[in-house]
Amino acid sequence: MYLQLLIDNLLNPALLFFILGIVAVRLKSDLEIPKSSSRFISMYLLLSIGFNGGQELSHSTFNFDIVSTLSFGVLISLLIPIYVFFITKKKMGVDNAGAISASYGSVSAVTFVTAITFLEMCGIEFNGYMVASLALMEAPAIIMGVLLNKYYSKEKKRVSVPKLLKHSLTNGSVLLILSSLIIGLLANEQQAMDIKPFTTDIFKGFLAIFLLDMGITSGKKLKSFFKNGWFTTASAIGFSLFNGCLIALLSGLFMEDIGNRFLITVLASSASYIAVPAAMKLSIPKANPGIYLPMALAISFPLNITLGFPIYYYLCNL
Repeated sequence: MYLQLLIDNLLNPALLFFILGIVAVRLKSDLEIPKSSSRFISMYLLLSIGFNGGQELSHSTFNFDIVSTLSFGVLISLLIPIYVFFITKKKMGVDNAGAISASYGSVSAVTFVTAITFLEMCGIEFNGYMVASLALMEAPAIIMGVLLNKYYSKEKKRVSVPKLLKHSLTNGSVLLILSSLIIGLLANEQQAMDIKPFTTDIFKGFLAIFLLDMGITSGKKLKSFFKNGWFTTASAIGFSLFNGCLIALLSGLFMEDIGNRFLITVLASSASYIAVPAAMKLSIPKANPGIYLPMALAISFPLNITLGFPIYYYLCNL
């Protein structure tokens, strides 16, 4: 069953469209997504992720377990980018380090959904508010990545931290996902249903187009990835496994539910290849998606769903 789950996820249409983009470049095809359309799709994905996360929060009754779990998730997404940034900054440059740190501080929705399937196979229950953690952990990591990038960028070196924080919070991509989260939280169920065809039903279709565009962009810049192949590959493997194993153990200090612990662990170990690339395209355009996107999608994603899940599940049961 687990082998079938692995095969199903590796044959996920969105992943295959990403591969198609790379193949198209290697074949020197003229296939491309117009820049205006690409920007719109980036904004749509951020809006949809934020709104649906807010809806999940609105359906949850707040108590200590929810508040502590969500707070822990936000703390994780703020701290991970810091150490990732300083490890990658010297080798990859400030712009790429900002994008990589945001990617590994943020989360992968597809990995999260796969983890839910894994738990269902194991007969392990989890709480619905864990989906809200998925949305809440997106924005802090993006903010931290942008903040670190701007602070250590030569052009912004003399700007004060409060101004940099304000700049990060008012950045279009960050503002969009945070505002969408709040709007989703405030909207009632009927109001959410009225726009469900836009916020939910067409999400996977736009995701496929977005990853096709990212595949084309990455394919054009893969030389940069292979140029630093040993470092990027080792970093992607190391960041994912270290984050996952650490959080699997730390979560046991205040979380009892195995399902919730496993999901927060998967969120910490995953790397965003949807929200962060969409945000970086707008906020750190000099960052090379041919580096940070393959790290998240081509290395961390398959690593987590093959080797990561069994390791994290074992540690959560200790």
